[in-house]
Amino acid sequence: MLRLTLACALAACLAACAGDKDKDELPPDEVVESLYNKAADTLDKGEYTEAAKQFAEVERQHPYSQWATKAQVMEAFSYYQNTDYDEAVTALNQFIDLHPGNADAAYAYYLRALCNYERIADVERDQGFAHDALKGMQEVISRFPDSSYAKDAVLKVGLIKDHMAGHEMSVGRWYLSQKLYISAIGRFREVVEKYQTTSHVPEALERLVESYLALGITKEAKATAAVLGYNFPGSEWYGHAYDLLVQNNLTPEAPDDESWIGHIWHQVF
Repeated sequence: MLRLTLACALAACLAACAGDKDKDELPPDEVVESLYNKAADTLDKGEYTEAAKQFAEVERQHPYSQWATKAQVMEAFSYYQNTDYDEAVTALNQFIDLHPGNADAAYAYYLRALCNYERIADVERDQGFAHDALKGMQEVISRFPDSSYAKDAVLKVGLIKDHMAGHEMSVGRWYLSQKLYISAIGRFREVVEKYQTTSHVPEALERLVESYLALGITKEAKATAAVLGYNFPGSEWYGHAYDLLVQNNLTPEAPDDESWIGHIWHQVF
């Protein structure tokens, strides 16, 4: 019993010493304004990783202060500046979940969308980040329509859609080169139906004419060429489409309401 008592006492003593050691390793609490300003100075110096740690320390030492809330956003911004986008998104998700009505919420939503926007790959690669960025920017517009962030988001939505249309065109051209006409038509129709305001629509319509003629679907070829000529009469793509029809003894013909392009004609053009 005596040995057991001594052992327990020794264990308790060691645990207490370890606890004291852990406390000693933690940085002492500082005045919140001083701590925040130090983190801001570190950020200004371009030491983004260290700045993120220091902003996190503001929240750890003063979790219920208004400085802690601001520090969460600045921590995310520090990660963003360092291109640590996953870390930034994690911090922003936490902020949005905890403070949806905060004055910085609009910026948090915008910065989260921007983290995906910055990672959009070229048109030859997967467009997962483009889809996420588009969704994020549209969310900024719908939630904070009067904010300055919404104005920039509107511009970026246009750029993202043009990029996504470019991806569809890239895939569609490959299908066309492989004579996989049905698959090519699906991609080009996607551009015409979903990305009507982008710069890729004239080419998409011309490629559709090519594909339809290759399959012998002359009615759709003539209708698509008519839509192209009506909306982009001076474009080189209409010139190509018209020449293709002439080579096949055909001329453009306005679509009827049974044609998919006919529905697009009434709804879009």
